[in-house]
Amino acid sequence: MTKKQKRLLIKIIAAAVLFITGLALPFENFKIIPLLAAYAVVGYAVIIKAARNIAHGQIFDENFLMLIATVGAIILGEYDEAVAVMLLYQVGELFESIAVGRSRDSISSLIDLTPEYANVLRDGEICETDPEEVGIGDIIVIKSGEKVPLDGVVTEGETLLDTSALTGESVPREIKTGDEILSGCINIGGTVTVKVTKEFENSTASRIMYLVEEATGNKSKSESFITRFAKYYTPAVVAAAVLLALVPSIITHDVSKWVSRALLFLVVSCPCALVISVPLGFFCGIGRASKSGILIKGSNYLEMLSKAEIAAFDKTGTLTKGKFCVEEIHSVSMSEEELLRLCAHAEAYIDHPIAQSVRNSFGEKINYEIVKDTKQITGCGVSCVILGKEVLVGNAELMERNSVAYEKAETPLTVLYAAVGGVYAGFIVVADEIKEETVKAVRDIKALGVKKTVMLTGDNEKVGAYIGEKAGLDTVFGSLLPEDKAKKLNELKKEGVVVYTGDGLNDAPVIAEADIGVAMGAMGSDAAIEAADVVIMDDNIMKLPEAIKIGRKTMRLVKENIVFALVIKFGVMILGAVGLANMWLAVFADVGVSIIAILNSLRGQK
Repeated sequence: MTKKQKRLLIKIIAAAVLFITGLALPFENFKIIPLLAAYAVVGYAVIIKAARNIAHGQIFDENFLMLIATVGAIILGEYDEAVAVMLLYQVGELFESIAVGRSRDSISSLIDLTPEYANVLRDGEICETDPEEVGIGDIIVIKSGEKVPLDGVVTEGETLLDTSALTGESVPREIKTGDEILSGCINIGGTVTVKVTKEFENSTASRIMYLVEEATGNKSKSESFITRFAKYYTPAVVAAAVLLALVPSIITHDVSKWVSRALLFLVVSCPCALVISVPLGFFCGIGRASKSGILIKGSNYLEMLSKAEIAAFDKTGTLTKGKFCVEEIHSVSMSEEELLRLCAHAEAYIDHPIAQSVRNSFGEKINYEIVKDTKQITGCGVSCVILGKEVLVGNAELMERNSVAYEKAETPLTVLYAAVGGVYAGFIVVADEIKEETVKAVRDIKALGVKKTVMLTGDNEKVGAYIGEKAGLDTVFGSLLPEDKAKKLNELKKEGVVVYTGDGLNDAPVIAEADIGVAMGAMGSDAAIEAADVVIMDDNIMKLPEAIKIGRKTMRLVKENIVFALVIKFGVMILGAVGLANMWLAVFADVGVSIIAILNSLRGQK
């Protein structure tokens, strides 16, 4: 509990003691002193706010309504009711403060990412330096227990990283030499040396802090509606209360009765439940998402997520790992292990991602001494000599150029054919590996009622169709340039609200064009992350259905609060106007409803 919350709690307890004392005293004249003291303790802040707002021309707000209603109750001799209104109002304020604090803690875990210094290695010595003063290419040392200050690549050492503040993932991530390391994580293993690849202002932690700060400024339609509603609603109910006090008083000459009803009308009419609970509901939703490593840049995007009808995806890096792997091995004149060994050695000096995937799948140490005369044949593959025999590894064109009789593979994926001494040896199928969670994510999205799942990819249509079928998607559009993706997305938007998820630079225009653009934050390009409305911090596509669920739950709670508050308020206002409600019912219709709405909003944090 914060100091401010503790002070408010002490104030409430003190006022409650005075209030009970006043009610317990046997003589009416003695009751007034403790009751007025209780009113002063809990009402002081409201009175000051109302006076300050009136001085600035902001008259019609909840503070003004609370002030005029309670002062009127005191004038009519209803001291206990005046105190009760202020006391319960402050209880509501305490609940709101605690609720906001809990959500803010979730969000601030994303903000508090960057340490005050970086250990820069210069001339063999470690210097503590402001991260903003560290340049690209500098070498930094990250010790156990320290936060990673800047993005970079590990040049020496192995460790475990706590990435929970960044991605919401509780399982530590293993990092070794050559791996990328992101700022904002905590080193919980051994000391590592890192070469900086991004300046401080472009680092992961800095970008997240900027995006979080941006998020609080974007209001949803529901939140904006409540702001506009309160602006016109408050003066309207004040005018109605004045008419309720004046017109019947002139007709019946019973001023006390109708002024009392008008004051009761004002207490009920306070829009606190709406003004507090609706923004709080969205704030809780954004906090809940951030706890799971999902950064939603504003309540308007959270509201739009709840309306998702079409889920569209990029392929590489979104549904797939963006890394090639060997899917199948078909050997003819040797075992599958021997064929993989042969191809791995043939690709020993080639930097192409497909060549790397073959070597990675082989997994053993390459014997470079046995590989001679390696030649890369552009657009075809590679030729070399291994143990005195010519080896060819590449596509069908390479086989045909060298008059090798081969068996054509029936697959849309990338195929590497191999020949030894002019004799066909078999083929290896290489593909961009689909993420383990992709199939379940697509299935969960459909279970949420999203009516269509689509892939928009620059890969050829056959490869796209293969991955799409494997992932369980409804439709696949392949061979798309970035501008083609944008056109196709606009066509989809005519069918419903589109959520598009991507990670590459070429996805940035489409992410920006979508009703809701989602970027993969860990591996995604800066442009995609900046253009996105939602950022998934750990590249786990399962976070997308979770984000949609959070959006829908938040909107359900917000709508519940709006309907509940309006029905109770208008009902009690009518009862009060015709004399069928007392001040205690009015207090419940105002403060009680606010507290219930706040507690309902808190459900959005779970």
